Amino acid sequence: MLSTVSVRGQTAIPAEIRKRYGIKPHSRLQWIDNGRTITVVPIADDPIAVFRGKSKGKGLTEALLRWRKEERARENGSRQGS
Repeated sequence: MLSTVSVRGQTAIPAEIRKRYGIKPHSRLQWIDNGRTITVVPIADDPIAVFRGKSKGKGLTEALLRWRKEERARENGSRQGS
């Protein structure tokens, strides 16, 4: 998709993009310049809510519990050897 920059440095966001990403009047956009390309990222009103549930089904809770159990076992083993 193409857009044109005005004399004042403004450009329009295509309607399809605005709808897909929920960009409305007064929405905030983050411009990221890596020296070769520019990326525009919409900033959500509530960034925490956007990520809620993203890792569901990935087994992260089980992995955390397994890691904690292993840590406890290591700590108990080092205490007994003291």
